[in-house]
Amino acid sequence: MRRVVLATTNQGKVAELRRILDGLDIDLVDARAAGLAAVDETGATFLDNARLKARAAADATGLPAVADDSGLAVDALGGEPGVRSARYAGPEQDDAANLALLLRRLAGIADRRARFVCAAVLAAPDGREWTAAGTLEGTIAPAPRGTGGFGYDPVFVPEGGGRTAAELTPAETDAVSHRGRAFRSLRPAFIDL
Repeated sequence: MRRVVLATTNQGKVAELRRILDGLDIDLVDARAAGLAAVDETGATFLDNARLKARAAADATGLPAVADDSGLAVDALGGEPGVRSARYAGPEQDDAANLALLLRRLAGIADRRARFVCAAVLAAPDGREWTAAGTLEGTIAPAPRGTGGFGYDPVFVPEGGGRTAAELTPAETDAVSHRGRAFRSLRPAFIDL
C-alpha cells in the first residue's frame, strides 16, 4: 500500500476525501499526522493554491501528496468569495462568520446562482503532477439549513434539488459534489504513481 499525504488539516475534507478515494491501494495520511505546517494560499486561482499545497507537502515529506483548493463562487458577487472562501470574513473567522457575511451581502438580491469549484493536484516527489477540476452548480438559500457537511454547505442548494448540501447524506454529497467530481477524475493518476 502506497502512502500519500493529503495536504489538508480540515477534518471534514479529510473524511470526504477518504470516502471518495476508498478502494485505491493507498494509505492517506493527513497534513496534521504528517507534521506539516499550513501553506499560505497566495495563488490567484484554485489550481494555483492546490498546486502550492500539494508541491509543498511532497517536497517536505518525500511522498506523493494530493491537495485541493475549493470554494464558492456567487454570480451576483462577481465570483466572491472565490479563492478566499475559507477566509471570507477574515483570517481568524469561522464557517458561521463566513456564512453570515455571505448572506448579508446577498440580502435583497434575487439572483442567487452560485457554484462550488474544486481544483485538485496530485504531486509526486519527482516533480510529476496530475490535475483535475470539478464544479457543482446551485443557488444560495436565504438561511442555513441542515447539520451535515461543512463550510457553505448549509446555504448551498445543488441544482435540481430542494435540499441544501448540509441536508444531504455523505453518500449523496460524494456522488454530486465538486470535490467528488474532481477526485474521481484524479483516481487513475494514483495508479500511475
